[in-house]
Amino acid sequence: MKILVTGVKGQLGYDICRILSERGIEHRGVDIEDFDITDAAATGSYIENYSPDAIIHCSAYTAVDKAEDNVELCERVNADGPANIAAAAVRVGAKMMYISTDYVFPGTGEHFYEPDDATGPISVYGKTKLMGEEAVKKATDRHFIVRISWVFGINGANFIKTMLRLAETKRDLNVVADQIGSPTYTYDLSKLLCDMIVTDKYGTYHATNEGTCSWAEFAAEIMRQGGKSTVIHPIPTSEYPSRAARPLNSRMSKDKLEANGFSRLPDWKDALTRYLKELNS
Repeated sequence: MKILVTGVKGQLGYDICRILSERGIEHRGVDIEDFDITDAAATGSYIENYSPDAIIHCSAYTAVDKAEDNVELCERVNADGPANIAAAAVRVGAKMMYISTDYVFPGTGEHFYEPDDATGPISVYGKTKLMGEEAVKKATDRHFIVRISWVFGINGANFIKTMLRLAETKRDLNVVADQIGSPTYTYDLSKLLCDMIVTDKYGTYHATNEGTCSWAEFAAEIMRQGGKSTVIHPIPTSEYPSRAARPLNSRMSKDKLEANGFSRLPDWKDALTRYLKELNS
C-alpha cells in the first residue's frame, strides 16, 4: 500500500508519517510547498503522478479566531481543498481519510456526541470543516471521516507547550473551566488512523484519548506532571472573550470504534505523561 499524507508539517501529519515509517508502509508526507490544495489542477496533477492507494488529509486552516475575519480563505482551504483531493482520489482509485473536528457540533448539553448526531457549528472554522466533510462524502463512498479534538504533538505549537512556557514567568494563570473535552496525543491517534486506513471499514468516527476534562483541569494536570508551581484559577468562558465562539461541550462518543474492531486510545492523563517524557528527551 502507498499512502499520501497532507499537512506533514503539522502535529498530526508528522506523527502519522512517523507511524507509517515504523510499520514499513510506503508513504509520502506533503505540505504547501508540494502543492496548493485550493488549486484543483495542481492537486489533481500531483496526486495522479504519485498515484497513492490511500490519502490521509490532515491539512487545514485551523486559526479559529482569524477564520472569523478570513472566511473566504478558510472556505478555500477547509472546503474546496478536501473536495479537490477527494476528486483526485476517485480518479486514481484511492480511498480517503478526512480529519475533522469537534467544532462541527454546537457544543451544547453534557452528552457525548455520536458520529451520526445532528451537527450545528457555531464558528466559521466549524462550518468550513463541516463543508469539507460533506464534500468528501459527496465525492466518494470510500471515505473515513475522523473527528478529533484538543490535539497535542511533538511537532508544532499546542496548549501544553503554551502552559509550560507561561509557567516560566507566571505564578498564576486564569484558564477556562466550562469547556469540556478530551485532550488527544497525536502519536496515539496516529496509530489508530494507520490501523483504520488499511481497512475498508468506511464511515464517520470520533477519535480522542479516553476521559474528559476542562481546559483548567488540563492545565492543572500539566503543571502537576510538569513539576510547575503555577496556580491555575478556573474561570468561565464569559470572562475570556474570543473572536470565535467555542463549543462548551466537546464530549464525543467512541463506541463506533469498538463496534468496528478498533481499539480505544489510552486515558489522556497517561498520554500527557508519555508526551512530557518525549518533550523532555
